[in-house]
Amino acid sequence: MDKKETKQRIESLKKLINYHRYLYHVLDKAEISDEALDSLKKELFDLEQNFPEFVTVDSPTQRVGGTPLKEFKKINHSERMLSFNDTFSKEDMRNWLERISKLLTDREKEKIDFYCELKIDGLAIELIYENGVLVTGATRGDGSIGEDITLNLKTVEAIPLSLLTTNYSLPTSLVVRGEVFISRKEFNAINEIQKKRGLPLYANPRNIAAGSVRQLDPKITASRHLDSFAYELITNLGQKTHEDKHDILKDFGFKINIYNKYCKTLEDVFSFYEKCAKLRDGLEYEIDGVVVIVNNNEIFEKLGVVGKAPRGAVAFKFAQSQATTIVEDIKIQVGRTGALTPVAVLKPVQVGGITISRATLHNDDEIKRLGLKIGDSVIVGRAGDVIPNIIKVLPELRTGNEKNFVMPKDCPSCKTKLEKSETEALWRCPNTRCFARQRRSFYHFVSRGAFNIEGLGPKIIDRLLDEGLISDQADLFNLKEGDLLVLERFAEKSAENVIQSIAEKKELPLGRFIYALGIRNIGQETAMDLANYFGSLETLKNVPLEDFNAITNIGPIVAKSVHEWFLQKENKNLLDKFLTVGVKIINPKKVQQGKLSGKLFIFTGSLEAIERELAKEKVRDLGGQTTESISAKVDFVVAGNEAGSKLSKAEKLGLKVISEKEFLKLIR
Repeated sequence: MDKKETKQRIESLKKLINYHRYLYHVLDKAEISDEALDSLKKELFDLEQNFPEFVTVDSPTQRVGGTPLKEFKKINHSERMLSFNDTFSKEDMRNWLERISKLLTDREKEKIDFYCELKIDGLAIELIYENGVLVTGATRGDGSIGEDITLNLKTVEAIPLSLLTTNYSLPTSLVVRGEVFISRKEFNAINEIQKKRGLPLYANPRNIAAGSVRQLDPKITASRHLDSFAYELITNLGQKTHEDKHDILKDFGFKINIYNKYCKTLEDVFSFYEKCAKLRDGLEYEIDGVVVIVNNNEIFEKLGVVGKAPRGAVAFKFAQSQATTIVEDIKIQVGRTGALTPVAVLKPVQVGGITISRATLHNDDEIKRLGLKIGDSVIVGRAGDVIPNIIKVLPELRTGNEKNFVMPKDCPSCKTKLEKSETEALWRCPNTRCFARQRRSFYHFVSRGAFNIEGLGPKIIDRLLDEGLISDQADLFNLKEGDLLVLERFAEKSAENVIQSIAEKKELPLGRFIYALGIRNIGQETAMDLANYFGSLETLKNVPLEDFNAITNIGPIVAKSVHEWFLQKENKNLLDKFLTVGVKIINPKKVQQGKLSGKLFIFTGSLEAIERELAKEKVRDLGGQTTESISAKVDFVVAGNEAGSKLSKAEKLGLKVISEKEFLKLIR
């Protein structure tokens, strides 16, 4: 972007961020996630760092919170309550350390160490004690002026009404800062009450904590069972480090987070961060990162403040499941069944700990629903292993240079006229010999859930197809090392490894073989159901259409897809060819009655101790069934890390949700 475009982008970002911060901090509402708002702020911060001449006093980077609510008396803070700039990666952290090091002498650089705190997802508060007794409790407000919520904070058991100390003399006046929050358990209990009363559910624990301390009636606040951690001592009692402050606060009777830790080096910080990321789901409260502070108070003070954030501290946020970026283009992808999927080409952005540059748009109806144009700023999301998708378009950031997307009428690969049935939202290429469809069929055939041929990735398959060395999937099993050595940059050892990998995968269960065929509408679970019900490929090849109706989870559309596939002559020839090249299909064993007989399982999120496919196999070995579709028929929902929308749907349906640990106990 040139200077003019940068200024326009900054102004648009400021306006949008101020709007969402007003909703969140003043009205306690949210239209976008905290992560998406953080991403917008990060972009604005980076632009202002590169173009400081565009920084203005009304920029969101120069403020802390929203305007205080009018119902409470205003309180002037003796010192501004600052916020932290966000970082999202090790690279961001190293850049931060490099920036602050430039402001220090060589001797001071050698003294740099850190104190790390869990970043609690709550509400910042200030407590003022006179002669050891709590006299004032206030919210952060706009950083300079907060709200007097003393009576409400007195209901929080973790906040001492009077100070006790064994190692320090009580000062006449003491100013302490901390966080008020609500536990996951209390959050769920309050939402249960909301549900029973037919009232809207709260979106997150922070909203409840913020709303609770702003109640005019302290009895309502008390009923919410809020909690609190202290983390900052403003009064000077001779403390030389930030760690000293925590020791003093603990001595005075404040609740200090037990996970907070001193870290000597940045590498120690990274280790602590990774440990906290693993602890996160097991904590009784929500955290969204780690606050990293220069431990030496003298150095911290010397580093000073930029806008309303200290240079000597940052919030090292956990990997985002949402972020904002720009759609640079929309490409069309032709799938193995001929389905055309629009794919957004994104300006690379980190989401869920990885950099993404593509997001699925599903179909042209989805593009219309989103109101998406090429060049739009968007919120993208990713949970667990789910393909990134676009959640929301931000039309407020449009410049006028955006372009509408038009779906092509012909296949971009073979130029065949596209078709769209009345029952589907997808456009399809009807040409079964379409080269793009063939490529995708091969990618699917060697994938993990199918033949799982390691080392035979898309690039090698593309080269084999381009050279005419393979025309169908069975040809893979006829390849020799010499066929691969003629390919450019293919070493002898690499060729040997690929051929060996193919040879090792000639045997596989019937369910995986059916899935590998790439039959339209047949996923892994359906393929397994077909294998278990019919028992052999020979039986399945000759099944009348009406016989499919007896199988659970298989409807008329799926039945028609399978039946028609086995009727086609070219598919029959392919099956015969598989047998000729030595592919051996293992028929499923008859499932005996087991401890999970009659039970239907669904898995969501990533598992740590056991692979998902093995977990499903264990269920089936014990007589149970698995599915990919949430419904009232499901008996157990196994929720792993970063469980997605299936978990939310399961909770709404009142299904039994168990952890991976509970599942492992169940199958023992």
